[in-house]
Amino acid sequence: MCGLFGIFGVEEAANYTYFGLYSLQHRGQESAGIAVYDGETIREWKALGLVSEVFNEEILKALKGKVAIGHVRYSTTGSSIVQNAQPFCVSFAKKKIAIAHNGNLVNAYQIRCSLEEEGHIFQTTMDSEVIIHLVVRNLKKGLVEAIAETMKKIKGAYSVLLLYDDTLVAFRDPWGFRPLCLGIINGGYVIASETCAFDLIGAQYLREVAPGEILVITQEGPKSYFPFKKEKFPKSHCVFEFIYFARPDSHIFGKTVYPVRKQLGKNLYKECPLEADFVMPFPDSGTYAAIGYSQASGIPLEFGMIRNHYIGRTFIQPSQRLRDLSVKMKLNPVKELIKNREIIIVDDSLVRGTTSKNRFRGIKELGPKKVHFLLSCPPIRFPCFFGIDFPSRSELIAAKHSVEEIRKFLDIDTLYYLSIEGLVDALGDLRNKLCLACFTGEYPIEVDFSFKKDIAEA
Repeated sequence: MCGLFGIFGVEEAANYTYFGLYSLQHRGQESAGIAVYDGETIREWKALGLVSEVFNEEILKALKGKVAIGHVRYSTTGSSIVQNAQPFCVSFAKKKIAIAHNGNLVNAYQIRCSLEEEGHIFQTTMDSEVIIHLVVRNLKKGLVEAIAETMKKIKGAYSVLLLYDDTLVAFRDPWGFRPLCLGIINGGYVIASETCAFDLIGAQYLREVAPGEILVITQEGPKSYFPFKKEKFPKSHCVFEFIYFARPDSHIFGKTVYPVRKQLGKNLYKECPLEADFVMPFPDSGTYAAIGYSQASGIPLEFGMIRNHYIGRTFIQPSQRLRDLSVKMKLNPVKELIKNREIIIVDDSLVRGTTSKNRFRGIKELGPKKVHFLLSCPPIRFPCFFGIDFPSRSELIAAKHSVEEIRKFLDIDTLYYLSIEGLVDALGDLRNKLCLACFTGEYPIEVDFSFKKDIAEA
């Protein structure tokens, strides 16, 4: 996962990009960057850290221009080092081009090896650099044709922004794995991974960048190109965007996230009706499904775990050691609320199991009567190759253990996963347009299970 933001034709484009990235911080906390075309060249600033840590007023003042792209990173290919921060900018023939990419390519290693044999030199270990090499290689055919040729070679999930002189380009894989939205603001145009970025800056949502679309924005306005036949690529929107990643106030893939998450909780009650003193979420990821379960069941909703909002999302910390540490810092139970009570705890998913194990250990020490744990998605049994950082089955607790074994491992009274049918029911007319590979093992694209995170070492 990563967050993308681009803006065209607006004064102080870097400042708007800063606020847009701030809204998308949940999509990546490892690094942040902005690239701006100042009328003559592309200037950039990026570093490891959160948006608020990477930028200040002085830096933003130096990034003058009306066209900009920005990126917040959560690494799925390439290690978490400053060289892999984006936007990634390259110079060639006295020109510059910058790229920001959300997603994951399944054939990046093969393409990289082929390009290196031809003499291409890579500066990073990201799959995103493969995209920029292919685009530059074909630029003599024109920008749109260069991107079309690139899209025909790469496979996987990609929502991409390119900045080339004063031209802003957005393009998206034909399966539509990752969201990308188009809006307007002050006579200009804005593109973002999620519509919550539009809300903050006062932009008006127009539509999604369509799967397989190349959207080119110049002084003449936006123009769309479609290099693929749409019927060849069944839509495969990432269902995990609705379960966990996207902000609940965002509108993606034609739906607002909040009511979908609440419906997941209601469907949980249909499948697993329980009685208890109260329902509580593991905040913030389980909050909206817990609301749905509470409303459907009539059982009161309480917040038995209080979140420290100055701590990042534990799931996207790059190492298990950091995840374990941040678990203790992130949530603290309300002791008097839990003691001698029967409680239903709702969360969005269970990936490795170690975070939940630590949380339940702390809860059990407070003396509840019973603890029931309900999850608003099915068991995650297969790795994701399209932008979520669990590429190995060995990391997935449900790939190795039955539900009953996991319940015993967590030391709780009940463990229930929402069924796949209950999940897709909450998505309504999207039910046949979703990627469910992490639950079913049925991938929309052929994948290589020997995939490694760092393609330079694959």
